[in-house]
Parts: sequence; structure tokens; C-alpha cells
Amino acid sequence: MISAGGRLAPGLTVIEHLSRTRRLDTYEVWSAERACSCVAKTLRPDRRQDHRARSALVQEGRLLRELTHPHIVRGYELRLEPEPIVVMETLDGETVAHLVDRHPGGVDPEDVAWLGLHLASALHHLHGHGVLHLDVKPSNVVADAGRAKLIDLSLARPPGRYRPGVGTWCNLSPEQARGDALAPAADVWGLGTVLYEAATGEPAFDEGDGSGSWTDDSGPSDTWHTDEQLAAGYPQLERPAPPCTGVPDALAAAIDACLAADSGERPTLPQLAAALVPLAPGARAWDV
Repeated sequence: MISAGGRLAPGLTVIEHLSRTRRLDTYEVWSAERACSCVAKTLRPDRRQDHRARSALVQEGRLLRELTHPHIVRGYELRLEPEPIVVMETLDGETVAHLVDRHPGGVDPEDVAWLGLHLASALHHLHGHGVLHLDVKPSNVVADAGRAKLIDLSLARPPGRYRPGVGTWCNLSPEQARGDALAPAADVWGLGTVLYEAATGEPAFDEGDGSGSWTDDSGPSDTWHTDEQLAAGYPQLERPAPPCTGVPDALAAAIDACLAADSGERPTLPQLAAALVPLAPGARAWDV
């Protein structure tokens, strides 16, 4: 771990170590080229020979460079040598998870509708590039000054079939839990869990800590499902989410539809946006 004032790479001086996961270190850095602070992800020193971790980080960096969208964190730079580093914009504000902690009864319904529109727009763009996010959850959304941004594309991959449990335990769709073929509807489910928690102040599924995720057929990611979680099974396979209550009926209906157990019964992102636009004053209907 590099201390404040140390050099992560030429032109990148560490301001603060932000987090450490099983494979990655994340730093706030000062970029001499940009004359501003940025966020940088790199491999932990003890994982530099982990070729799968390296490949995943490089893939995330390339994807962030390709995706330019106001509601997706912006990737500035991908360095490959001597070690991969992904340099991204620094986001002010707070995650939706922290926002809910400050508003235990749920946030304003208009804000929930705008949140849904921003995330639907981001996912629509991601899907248009042939990639699913697969880890849409409150801690992967940063909200600031009325704008939401989707972060952490470490699990992003094309539609297809992957091992059971790709995603975060309490937020992944039933088809992710089963290991079925995954399509955009899986991200609609994840978006629904974010809106449900923002609207009600409670997660749709709350057994366990919901902190783990699997990345691919080769094994666990930076964090992983605990033995207790796996032993308990996936609650989204055993029961539907409780109906969304305490919000306008139209908003509740839109959120509940996202959490339909059958992926074919969930709205598409344009359909979801059409349901949310009337609930967000000033919002513009999609033209797709």
C-alpha cells in the first residue's frame, strides 16, 4: 500500500488510499497532467501475477474509456505498463447506500423517479455497447447535486450464460442466482433493487450482508458470497420482493415490475423510462 505523498506511477501522486479489496487497491491521486485529483485503480502488490485480475482490470479500463455518458463514471486513462492502472474522475456526493442511511424512511419520490431515469439511461447506453453491468446496487451509484452516476464495471460482460451467483447476493436477479442465460432484464432487476431501497429505506432482500459477488466461471471476485449466505440460498429464488409501499402508486408499480421473478415480465428500459417520466417534473420522454 502506498502512503500519501508516494508515487503510484509517473505523474500520479497518492493523496489517500481509499479502499482495498481481494485483488485491487483504489487511491485518490493527484494527476500532474490534469492538475486535479482523480481516482486510480490498480492491482494489489500481492496480486500482480494474477492474470485474471489483470485482464479484468484492463477490460474495465477499456470499457470506461469507450463509454462516454453523463451517468457513468468517466474513465480518463488506462496505463498498461509496468502494471495496469485505471484513472477515473473523482466523484463528489455520496452513494445511494449512504443516502438511504441518512433517510431511513426513503427519499423523496420525485428524486427516486429521477434516479431511475438516470440509471436507465446509463444502462441503455451500456447495453447498446453490447455489455451488461450485472452489479447494479445502491453502493455502485453515486448521487450528487441531482445527478446519479453508475460506477464499478468490474463485473460487466456481454449477455450470455455464466456461473450461478454472478453479482451481489441480495441484488442479483433470479437468473443470475440460477446461472441462466443473462440479458438486459438482469440489469433491470438490479435497477429495481436500487429504486426499491431508495423509495422505502429498506432492501428488497435483506438476509445476510449482501456484500459478496462472483466474477466469472473461474472463481471468486474481489469479495465473495459468505458460506452463511450460500447455505441460506438466494431469497429472490424463494419469494417475491415485498410490494413497494409508501410511495405514489405509479412509482410503486414501476418498481414492482422491475422485480418480477420472470425476466420476460420486467419492463424494458424504454418502458421503465416512460413510466417514470410523468413522476419526474421536467423530465423528457425518450426518443428511441
